[in-house]
Amino acid sequence: MHRQIRFTTALLVMASATALHAAAPVGGVVERDPAGGLVLRWTDANPVDVFASPRADATPASATLVSRADADGQEAVADAGPERRYFILRDTRSGKMSRVAERVLPLERGSNFRDLGGYETAGGRHVRWGLIYRSGATALLADGDVARVKALGLADIIDLRSSEERVLAPTRLTGIRYSAIDYSMLSMMGARTGGVPADMFELYRNMPAFLAPHLRIVFGDLVAQKGPIMFHCSAGQDRTGVTVALILSALGVPRDRIIADYHLSTTYRRPENEMPVITPAMAEANPVARMFAGYQSAPNVRAPMPLKNAEGRAFLEGAFAEIDARWGSVDGYLKGELGLTERDLRRLRAAYTE
Repeated sequence: MHRQIRFTTALLVMASATALHAAAPVGGVVERDPAGGLVLRWTDANPVDVFASPRADATPASATLVSRADADGQEAVADAGPERRYFILRDTRSGKMSRVAERVLPLERGSNFRDLGGYETAGGRHVRWGLIYRSGATALLADGDVARVKALGLADIIDLRSSEERVLAPTRLTGIRYSAIDYSMLSMMGARTGGVPADMFELYRNMPAFLAPHLRIVFGDLVAQKGPIMFHCSAGQDRTGVTVALILSALGVPRDRIIADYHLSTTYRRPENEMPVITPAMAEANPVARMFAGYQSAPNVRAPMPLKNAEGRAFLEGAFAEIDARWGSVDGYLKGELGLTERDLRRLRAAYTE
């Protein structure tokens, strides 16, 4: 009996060791150093081969070897200019791989421009890099920023902003297919209640129904697999945050991970880059311009406010609460409000996760 227990224990230890060695590199991140170069960091029990490519779907055979059998968990790589870099981390023992790229594009005059790639789904797959981008407004991009964004090969830009915002801050990203829907920002504020929302949770409860026309464009592009897309509002956090939450939910990313991504906007927004300076004459003539002028005159204009109440509850939970109460689930919303089918949802998960 004792011999059998020892034998079983030995098998479990061997199985655990095999599982450890078979795991792909995890925790991969790509960040900028003070000089503007790229620094990769990861965790793996074994040495890792590091490859780089301008293609998000590259294989080791089609990518450039950056570092062989790297065992210290990090590697510095020179910037490639406007061309985006994607990295493959391959465990040298198991051969298993993971992909990683910069989450935030390094734009001089951008705000909150991020890639949705890399997030793990409940089924253990990961959202593909280089296909779905989110951002704040793009009216103040520098010339180099425009070149960097255009190098992404975007098939469509979906502007979630109101008619007033698009007049006050027209995009600099010309020459790319552009989709927008006319509406007044004032109508959005009271879309559900018939008046000004009581608080941010009420505003977020408005959004699933109010944004449905925009979301039909976004999900239509995704289902049709038109190529990389980018969508944005002014700050890239509220209307954009709800849109991101629905996409990541559709792809199977757990809600707590979606909420964590939502809060990254507090870190990556640059409010001074989102709207040109509103003059007194503009504010006098337009109530929406007057609202933005108020934001610009605030003493903490460069410090984005956290997207949660005093109890720490994320405003995004208001949108989820409305969806759960009215449609039963995100899938129920996507089918009942946006017209997607079960086959569409399967196509999304197959196309945008790996």
